[in-house]
Amino acid sequence: MKIALDAYGGDFGLAPNIEGALDAAGRLGCHVALVGDEAALKSELKRRGQEGDPSFSVVNAPGGVIGMEQEPAIACREKPDSSIMVCADMVARGDADAMVSMGNSGATAVAALFKLGRLPGVSRPAIALFLPTKTGQVMLLDAGAITDAKPHHLLQYAHMASIYLQKARGVESPSVGILSVGEEENKGNLLVKETFPLLKASGLNFRGCVEGRDIPAGTVDIIVCDGFVGNICLKLAEGMAKTIFQIIKEAAARNPVYLLGGLLLKGALKDIKAKTDPDATGGAPLLGVDGVAIIGHGKSSARGVANALSAAMKFHQSGVNDAIKQAMARIESEKPAEAGASK
Repeated sequence: MKIALDAYGGDFGLAPNIEGALDAAGRLGCHVALVGDEAALKSELKRRGQEGDPSFSVVNAPGGVIGMEQEPAIACREKPDSSIMVCADMVARGDADAMVSMGNSGATAVAALFKLGRLPGVSRPAIALFLPTKTGQVMLLDAGAITDAKPHHLLQYAHMASIYLQKARGVESPSVGILSVGEEENKGNLLVKETFPLLKASGLNFRGCVEGRDIPAGTVDIIVCDGFVGNICLKLAEGMAKTIFQIIKEAAARNPVYLLGGLLLKGALKDIKAKTDPDATGGAPLLGVDGVAIIGHGKSSARGVANALSAAMKFHQSGVNDAIKQAMARIESEKPAEAGASK
């Protein structure tokens, strides 16, 4: 299997990407195409003694890198030869089986949509994010691919997420909830109220409405919401984890007794940090595009990059997209003739 990796994507540039690629290629047996500055990449592989290694190839991206601060759609149009766009183009042409980037998440989603298009029947793609819970992880989508959504989009998100968890992660009958302001069916905004009956009749393991507090509690396997709300949840989770650990460190520094308590709890704190570490999952699958795309965290270490490459490999090999095509065709066939929702 060949994976196109945005070699300079992310906050830390080349180092974690190439180290993660070396780990994944050796451990998983995949071929990694490093996409970026050809001369610099070849020089780095030579320095590391990997020149001529059949597990790697170098693909030039003369357009450079799309920065984290750049507006995704504009940057993709203005930089058609950027590393993210070249990665997506490789998958579209069949020169790679999957693409992975730790760079600008919006640009990765836009590049994949531009080059790969949507799977037949899919109205909108969705970034499917894994968040830590006390029992494991919950998949939340959409985490920001498309800010606005309609009820049939959320229905499709739920189907795609259920298929991904079943095929790529071996979760039997994943439970689904819709994010709302209360557990009751009659609560929530218009989007939630109109989506609820669709999910109830979907044949999925739908558990009803869930609240924000249910995200870390792990009451369901999948939570669907629009990309605006989902991205807020993502940024809140990241900010809370960082703030809590910072508060603990500052409190321990102020008081020797607290420091002693912290030392006694060192093992527990280490476990908590491991559970909330984005490197553990590696990245978020972009569901609904006609190909395999994994969006990694900008602050990923080499371990996070390797895990993102592993996630891409599982996504590709598990037949997720074929199953999504079948599910979308079935949903379309079950629609009343007059009820064709606008795409």
